[in-house]
Amino acid sequence: MAELHQVCAPLEFLLGTWQGTGTGVYPTIEDFSYAEEVSFTHVGKPFVAYAQKTKDAVTGLPLHAEAGFLRPQGDGRIELVLAQPSGITELLEGAVEGRDIQLASTAVVGTASAKSVTATERRFWVDGEVLHSSVAMAAVGLDLQHHVVSEMYRLS
Repeated sequence: MAELHQVCAPLEFLLGTWQGTGTGVYPTIEDFSYAEEVSFTHVGKPFVAYAQKTKDAVTGLPLHAEAGFLRPQGDGRIELVLAQPSGITELLEGAVEGRDIQLASTAVVGTASAKSVTATERRFWVDGEVLHSSVAMAAVGLDLQHHVVSEMYRLS
């Protein structure tokens, strides 16, 4: 395996595959529970690849997936480039502080058939051996608000 690029050293705490569960809410949908798997990998370049997939906690049917790249910029700054099969792409910027990453969208773009999402905020943080993830979004004419939160444990 390639050596971790030095600019990615602040993200080393994320590397691996994580699994767990989460819950979601939004005013336009029914509350839901889900199972989640996230992986953070590298190839020695100045980015960490991110892939996520979820499935319904009851039926096991697929719910959501997304993939992208965490791009550390030095001095604690970080970017996330993210694509979703629903036709939405997000560009986010933020900061890494210890084992906590907080990001806010600078642009959210959707295809003609995608639902309208105008802003997002994301957070990844590791507390002990647990990876937490949360997403807030402004969508379908509503203001930015909490959408999903999960807790995951490292598989590898």
